[in-house]
Amino acid sequence: MQTNFTPDQLRDPKTAEANAILRACVHCGFCTATCPTYQVLGDELDSPRGRIYLIKDMLENERVPDDKTVTHLDRCLGCLACMTTCPSGVHYGHLIDQARGYIDAHYKRPPMDRLLRWTLARILPYPNRFRLALLAARIGKPFKGLMPDRRLKAMLDMAPPKLPPVSRNDDPQVFPAQGTRKMRVGLSIGCAQRALDTEINDATIRLLTRLGCEVVIPEGVGCCGALTEHMGKHDEARGTAAKLIRSMAGIEGLDAVVINTSGCGTTMKDYGHMFAGHELEAEAARIGGLCRDVSEIVAQLGLPDDISAQPMRVAYHAACSLQHGQKLKAGPKELLKKAGFEVMEPADSHLCCGSAGTYNLMQPEISTELRSRKVETLEVLKPQMIAAGNIGCMMQIARGTGVPVVHSVQLLDWATGGPQPPSISGQSA
Repeated sequence: MQTNFTPDQLRDPKTAEANAILRACVHCGFCTATCPTYQVLGDELDSPRGRIYLIKDMLENERVPDDKTVTHLDRCLGCLACMTTCPSGVHYGHLIDQARGYIDAHYKRPPMDRLLRWTLARILPYPNRFRLALLAARIGKPFKGLMPDRRLKAMLDMAPPKLPPVSRNDDPQVFPAQGTRKMRVGLSIGCAQRALDTEINDATIRLLTRLGCEVVIPEGVGCCGALTEHMGKHDEARGTAAKLIRSMAGIEGLDAVVINTSGCGTTMKDYGHMFAGHELEAEAARIGGLCRDVSEIVAQLGLPDDISAQPMRVAYHAACSLQHGQKLKAGPKELLKKAGFEVMEPADSHLCCGSAGTYNLMQPEISTELRSRKVETLEVLKPQMIAAGNIGCMMQIARGTGVPVVHSVQLLDWATGGPQPPSISGQSA
């Protein structure tokens, strides 16, 4: 793609980066075939190629974003399926994040929009605040019909029937390896996950220690910054990410940083880019280079040979952040198969379920349509359970099906001696 940035504009590193990404695009349109929003809406401007044109015009002309541009860019899930498909290596993820930061800095959103985004940024990354918000949402559910904004209704719908107990395993501490220690890892315990499903971290700790990992929960570990980064609030994202980086950097003899929420993993592995030009750049790049999805660590350590899991039918949902963001496709499925499960994959497995961080709250109509499509392809397999590697996907899909939804690590923990995941009790018959 031809660009027309001026020499003065290109002196800015971010503009130079955007210019390089834009120039890599050859207009082929392969991305439209795998873009979920284009599949639903059929509008060229709701495809990666269309959004690239909008971003180019906005950045080149340094103009205040108009409502049309913001609407189409807001509709992007950030699923990165276009990057898997693109034959030219266009890093659409970096480009859309930069565009969102530009919008956040130059566009004045309507009052309700500003309020909702401010609220989400102040609640979701903080587990205790999020728990209180979920409790309030449960109380407010009977009054959902009175809500004037569709997004407020989506926020009420997000509240689960009951909240999980607070897990003391998330407190700063060290869990020793069982038997010979093979690795020393720091566990990124997440933020929203600690309010929505504490069993995921518990299962991760049990599994890793059983396989020979010493698991460290360092002081100060928390939100990775992904939620605010993808909302265009880059300074806030770096602020929380910096705390996580420093907490992990304080662990002596660290072999890896383990992540069991793939949405976080995609951002954390990219910390070197997030902190480019920042005083923390070198340390951010080092910690980012140590980040591994839990499935990668389990594959490296190897599952024991004496596994006796029940041959239950598992429909595997590949989270976008895992298959497109981190390029981890076969590994999680192979682990589940080795653990004794019958693993099935739905049609159009490359398409997003519609969760995408805060997307299901800010774009509920599109999100609901994508969830319906995803659930239909999963349920046709007649599974006994659905497995995924990302809490956002798990919550999204569970709201549309009666089939139990579990994290892959819970199944691996169960197969190697851990407890049966609570959500599938009674499903093993």
